[in-house]
Amino acid sequence: MPKKIIARLFIFAAIGVAAWLIYRTLRQYTLEEIVRSVLQIPVAHLAAGIGFVVLSYLCLTLFDTLAVRYVGHKLPYHRVALASFTSLSIGHNVGVAALSSGAVRFRFYSRWGLSVEQIAKIILFCGVTVGVGLLTLAGLCCLTMPESAAPIIGLSASGARLLGITCLAASAGYVVLAGFIRGSLRLFRWSFEMPPLQIAVGQVLVGTANFLCVSACLHQLVLAFGTPGFFETATAYVGANLTALVSHVPGGIGVLEATIAFLLGQSASIGALVAFRAIYFFLPLPLGLISLSIAEVRRWDSARSLDSKAKS
Repeated sequence: MPKKIIARLFIFAAIGVAAWLIYRTLRQYTLEEIVRSVLQIPVAHLAAGIGFVVLSYLCLTLFDTLAVRYVGHKLPYHRVALASFTSLSIGHNVGVAALSSGAVRFRFYSRWGLSVEQIAKIILFCGVTVGVGLLTLAGLCCLTMPESAAPIIGLSASGARLLGITCLAASAGYVVLAGFIRGSLRLFRWSFEMPPLQIAVGQVLVGTANFLCVSACLHQLVLAFGTPGFFETATAYVGANLTALVSHVPGGIGVLEATIAFLLGQSASIGALVAFRAIYFFLPLPLGLISLSIAEVRRWDSARSLDSKAKS
């Protein structure tokens, strides 16, 4: 089967899966339950939550910006931002981000002159940035508020501090390795080409900033139903995110909500969790699908024009 047909089938499949995921998530609740619980959230908190979502996706565009520099390619920021937002707005909902968002990234970056190897490095680089960001935020939460983080992660306060030190040491170790190692770092069968020191520092900063923004979004919504602290909410989100990543459930649907509800208790009401998924996952999704559809139509038109010129 020609590659073009396979690519088009993937695009249509992604759109179909995304629509099905929205239906699957919302069918657990009656419309009345959803509307009533979401309406309990003050407009100011919803607006602030949406603002933090925008900041999060801006941080995510910097993931790709650093990644493109890492592979030694130059692209204008607006192109990188388009590829990043489109791929992640879809990948966050479809799940298995390395494959789903990676496939969308390939559609954009291959068109702009990057090789398959370079695109693979970009995908891996962004995955490492996610890991470093989660580690750093987890460490900050455990060290800043060990008494609050301890019951959430099931450790004593001293255990939470030790975990925080370990997480931050791992992030710092990554930066130190980037400063000393030139070439690939090998761990068993896994190999990763270390970035320059400045890029590694950038990974830690933007990775942490992204998850701080996501946690801030969730915190604004749960404040409508309780009084959890910011770092309590951030700790719960980090734990839920790790659980969702391990589970490989598409978009973390059900897993993310169940873990946050378990860790935060009554503060994580249906209204807060539905609103969080709606504004962080579902709100960017149609924008990403529209962006991808427009890009694909333009690509097909260009290919058709080239074919016509070649025949003539």
